Amino acid sequence: MDNAAEGANVSSTDSAVSAVETRGIEPVPDNERHGRVRELFPTWVAANISVLLLTMGAALVVFNKLNFWQVMIVAACAALVSFGLVGVVSVSGKWGGAPGAMLSRATFGVRGNLFPGAILWVARFGWETINAVTGAYAVLTVLDLVFGVKSNNVLIVITLFVFVACTFLVSGMGRKALNVCNTWSTYLFGVFSVLVLGYLIANIKWDDVFSKPAGTTAMVVAGVGTIAAGGISWVPTGPDFARYLPHAASGKKIAGVTVSGAGLVMVPMVMMGAVMAVATPGLADAPDPVSFLGDILPTWLAVPYLITAIVGMLLINSLSMYSAGFTAQTMGVKLPRALAVSINAAISLVGGLLLMLVAKSFLSSFITFLILLAVSFSAWIGVYAVDMNRRRKRAVRYDAEALMDTGRTSRYWYVGGFCWQAMTAWAVALLAGIAFTKCDWFAGPLSGTFVGKYGLGWAATIVISAAVMAVLPTPREVAAEVAADAPEREKVAA
Repeated sequence: MDNAAEGANVSSTDSAVSAVETRGIEPVPDNERHGRVRELFPTWVAANISVLLLTMGAALVVFNKLNFWQVMIVAACAALVSFGLVGVVSVSGKWGGAPGAMLSRATFGVRGNLFPGAILWVARFGWETINAVTGAYAVLTVLDLVFGVKSNNVLIVITLFVFVACTFLVSGMGRKALNVCNTWSTYLFGVFSVLVLGYLIANIKWDDVFSKPAGTTAMVVAGVGTIAAGGISWVPTGPDFARYLPHAASGKKIAGVTVSGAGLVMVPMVMMGAVMAVATPGLADAPDPVSFLGDILPTWLAVPYLITAIVGMLLINSLSMYSAGFTAQTMGVKLPRALAVSINAAISLVGGLLLMLVAKSFLSSFITFLILLAVSFSAWIGVYAVDMNRRRKRAVRYDAEALMDTGRTSRYWYVGGFCWQAMTAWAVALLAGIAFTKCDWFAGPLSGTFVGKYGLGWAATIVISAAVMAVLPTPREVAAEVAADAPEREKVAA
């Protein structure tokens, strides 16, 4: 960061640095850019503080039949691939100073952006619901372990409501409050995770862990997709957390900090879940994703660990709702961001009640959701990545005024408000991804192919969307900008 940027940081008194962030989807002016790349580290650590990773690690052992070393490979590859994508796309946030949902207007067009935006918004509802339910189950488990209070329908409603309400309040505070909470949550969760790891090392029968036979290559590849799905869902929101960074911030450092922050939690959590599954094979079949910890860990360790996990899941949902508020505003919801978040909170509450009181199997519903989630986000990723690469060498990568202009005068109006190249690539890839997909209640016509059997539908979706976008004619607005920016290219930093 140069001295001018640092001076702007000190003098800035706008909403971006106040206790409650009032800035919505409008791009952040250069004189309000502050912060350092390393501040993203606790954000992506906190984004993965979820006991769901323990359950997913257990599922790799119980359902995919993988051994210890295969699970390690799956966890590492999933973290690298998914959050590598998050890190790369996050760079566009510092380019345009706007949330990902807003920058996507430049890719799909003012009206075209509403279609992928709507699907991403709906998918975000599902992710927030899953996290809210997990958080509520964690609260119920703590109440049982400490006070002997057994779960019932009334208590389920109360705990879920309290968890969602707390999430709403924290997410409404904005980026600065989330950064502070994430930092302290990282420290606390790190300490207790080390204690849990130490307990497992001392008490698990490691002969049983290492004697487990290896699973098939197909199940290893499919496992990567399942674990990576959670990270992939963060890709469109990556720019939201990088938009306050100055232009001089290193793109390589943004990607590196994102992967390292996520991997620091993701890999050991998945590994611990796999080890726990060897000792307790019924873990992955448990009626909820949390109560098993009370059986595996002593109360003195299980209770504080669950409490820190509750805080972590609350922050995950807060980060998600923070970005969902931007998506709502981009979709045309005429509310301030903090109020737009309330829509997601209400839907999470209703969806959570259905999942906790009506659904028969949490894990089955969760895995199905992850599979569909990865495909729905992947179609957007490929198109956006190609467009982002085309903007990389331009002097003006995103036009702030044009992003806010939703009329025919917008630079990103294209044809009738649609960038037909981006829309075509997105639609073709989305349909292809669904065709390759197989889950509990749906099997696409191509799910029996190599791609389908190996669970690579999400990867094929990214490749197809990127390939179609790349071979179609360059959108008119992009071509005009490339010609106009040619004399300025040499001035652009690498």
